Amino acid sequence: MKITFERRATLSRPVLFAAPLIALGLAMLTSLILFAALGKPAGQALYSLLLEPFVGWYNISEVLLKMGPLMLIAQGLAIGFRANVFNIGAEGQLIIGALFASALPVYFPEGASPLMLPAMIALGALGGATWAAIAAGLRVRFNANEILVTLMLTLIATQVLNYLLLGPWKDPNGFNFPQSVIFPDAALLPILLSGTRVNISVLAALLISALAYVMMRYRFSGYQLLVGGLAPRSARYAGFTEARAVWVSLLLGGLMAGLAGACEVAGPLGQLQRSVSTGYGYSAIIVAYLGGLNPLGIVVSAFLMAALFIGGDNAMVSADLPVAAVFVFQGLLLVFYLGSLTFIRHRVILNWAGRA
Repeated sequence: MKITFERRATLSRPVLFAAPLIALGLAMLTSLILFAALGKPAGQALYSLLLEPFVGWYNISEVLLKMGPLMLIAQGLAIGFRANVFNIGAEGQLIIGALFASALPVYFPEGASPLMLPAMIALGALGGATWAAIAAGLRVRFNANEILVTLMLTLIATQVLNYLLLGPWKDPNGFNFPQSVIFPDAALLPILLSGTRVNISVLAALLISALAYVMMRYRFSGYQLLVGGLAPRSARYAGFTEARAVWVSLLLGGLMAGLAGACEVAGPLGQLQRSVSTGYGYSAIIVAYLGGLNPLGIVVSAFLMAALFIGGDNAMVSADLPVAAVFVFQGLLLVFYLGSLTFIRHRVILNWAGRA
């Protein structure tokens, strides 16, 4: 028997919108089985993962806090994914963005200039874009695979972070912890919701999401980017180039990741730490695809993934789940979503031996 997939001529919009819900249901069912096999209270684990993040204002505020960087990074990655440029190294770009942004308060720990925070944000965006530019240059000049290059650059970024925090940037009064000095007030983002850690980076992420939607749906530049990445040969006749699609996709992705890194050190952390990212760069890939690579869908999926981050922390305490269980759930969510999308977009044809 031979199995082939034939692309459907038309797609049902309601079914497309249902794909994330189908994936969520399948991921929940599979997780129930896995948690039970591990001898963990499966019902309590799922409650902690999916429902507890919405119980109480503190939990909701923490979801909003984590939603910001996920949304920022995913919007940048989605633009590249739509153009067939796969930036998998947003984690490293976030780290470099955080390093660039932290340079000012590290060297000027008593700084009080109102320009310090805007300069940090600009430096963070520049750092992320610069790190992504290395992969773009290697792809355009030597046809190096951007997936491998961005992943390897992430490992390098992590080692640079470790070197600085264990060496020249270590806080001399930090009891030997690998962290920088505490940043001054001038280097911190204003709090958006009183009594919480939610800062204005969430509003910035929503604004950038709106701009991404306008760019990809209504601007000719978005169409150029899409065509230049998906159909490079045909695009050349219309004056588009694949190289331009690669550069723009990777630079935008790196810029957004670097901006997220700057917002982390200037926001909830208030200093540079080795835990500047808890996997935002990798989780944002799931956010981008779960949102259908649509800027509006990404806003919703970023909220869901942020809830899983908070729910995972709760589940480790209340249900004694290992931290890996949270990542397994995230992975299942992506796998089931891509699988559902495959069957929605394609018709399965079974060809038996000797029959058409």
